[in-house]
Amino acid sequence: MAVVNRIAGFAEEMTGWRRHLHMHPELCLQCHETARFVVARLREMGITEIHEGIATSGVVAVIEGQGPGPVTGLRADMDALPMQEETGAQWASTVPGRMHACGHDGHTAMLLGAAKYLSETRRFTGRVVLIFQPAEESVGGGRIMVEEGIMDRFGVEEVYALHTDPFGELGEFRTCPGPIMGSVDDFTLRIRGQGGHAAYPQTCRDPMPAALAIGQALQTVVSRNTDPLGALVVSLTMFHGGTATNIIPEEVTLGGTVRSLTPQVRDMAEDRIRRIATRVAEGYDVEALLDYRRSYPPTINHDDQTRFAVDIAREVSSRVVDDLPPEMGAEDFSYMLEARPGAFLFLGQGIGPSAHHPAFDFNDAAAPIGASFFARLIEKRHALG
Repeated sequence: MAVVNRIAGFAEEMTGWRRHLHMHPELCLQCHETARFVVARLREMGITEIHEGIATSGVVAVIEGQGPGPVTGLRADMDALPMQEETGAQWASTVPGRMHACGHDGHTAMLLGAAKYLSETRRFTGRVVLIFQPAEESVGGGRIMVEEGIMDRFGVEEVYALHTDPFGELGEFRTCPGPIMGSVDDFTLRIRGQGGHAAYPQTCRDPMPAALAIGQALQTVVSRNTDPLGALVVSLTMFHGGTATNIIPEEVTLGGTVRSLTPQVRDMAEDRIRRIATRVAEGYDVEALLDYRRSYPPTINHDDQTRFAVDIAREVSSRVVDDLPPEMGAEDFSYMLEARPGAFLFLGQGIGPSAHHPAFDFNDAAAPIGASFFARLIEKRHALG
């Protein structure tokens, strides 16, 4: 493992940062104390260009290199999850019902580690833009930061991010060109009829049979409307209706989620769900009201930047997978990759409880590896002449 020596030298300090953040988790856009901690560390490093309050509590800091050169963005997310921690660690969350169960505390520590090294050495040209982002787990802080103009404001040309991976061995980088994570859409479907006495169904327009038929028909969106080699998930996850066995309800509600890897399949899925719901409902003489909500787009890596990131990963680790099959989880780094070329990589932290599990904890041994990746990426892309 080729961890940068200087970064290895302050690994214990990075562990302290990470564990402090782990003990004080914050949710959504309200990462104010986390942001204050980040800003304090950046100032200790001698970084003077620091911009606060982006996307409510996001932070952007700039490190100037030696003379003109590229401008590269490095992103870490900062928010936690509304879960009760069950790790039993000495540094466990001090806030009931909140925990860092997805490694964002580690992501922040890795980027701070890279910042410390780069601000000390400055063996690069151009500018490094450090992006500390809130609300990855909820409303899409990445989207908000892009909408608030960080890419243009700071002249970002390319952007990169790492995400800890509890399914990979420690130090194993995994990525792929093209789609690496899916889009996420949610839908609620209200089937409205005319209720009445269950003993006299002929006097009603029963929404229940229509809802059952629509629920089954939605499964054909994957099996009959998608290329078998394509990737699409349509999961019906909610079915609510009725209050008593002798009452035909006025309305039944269905709900679910849709995951896909390309904009074309995403558009097709929404169109088919809408058509199926409307036309099946018409056949049962009831009304279908669809609320279809698009959230994060697919996370799509850019080919050239992914090849470059893989080369850097191979300088840091002997374990690099460059053909990872795409996953159906979602990431709001997708918005940054829509705005600028770049790449998203997973960094193995050793096999253990999955992210979003109450026993999950970031492995501090992974932080120097991630910080070294960021540091080498900048020194290679911004090489001095």
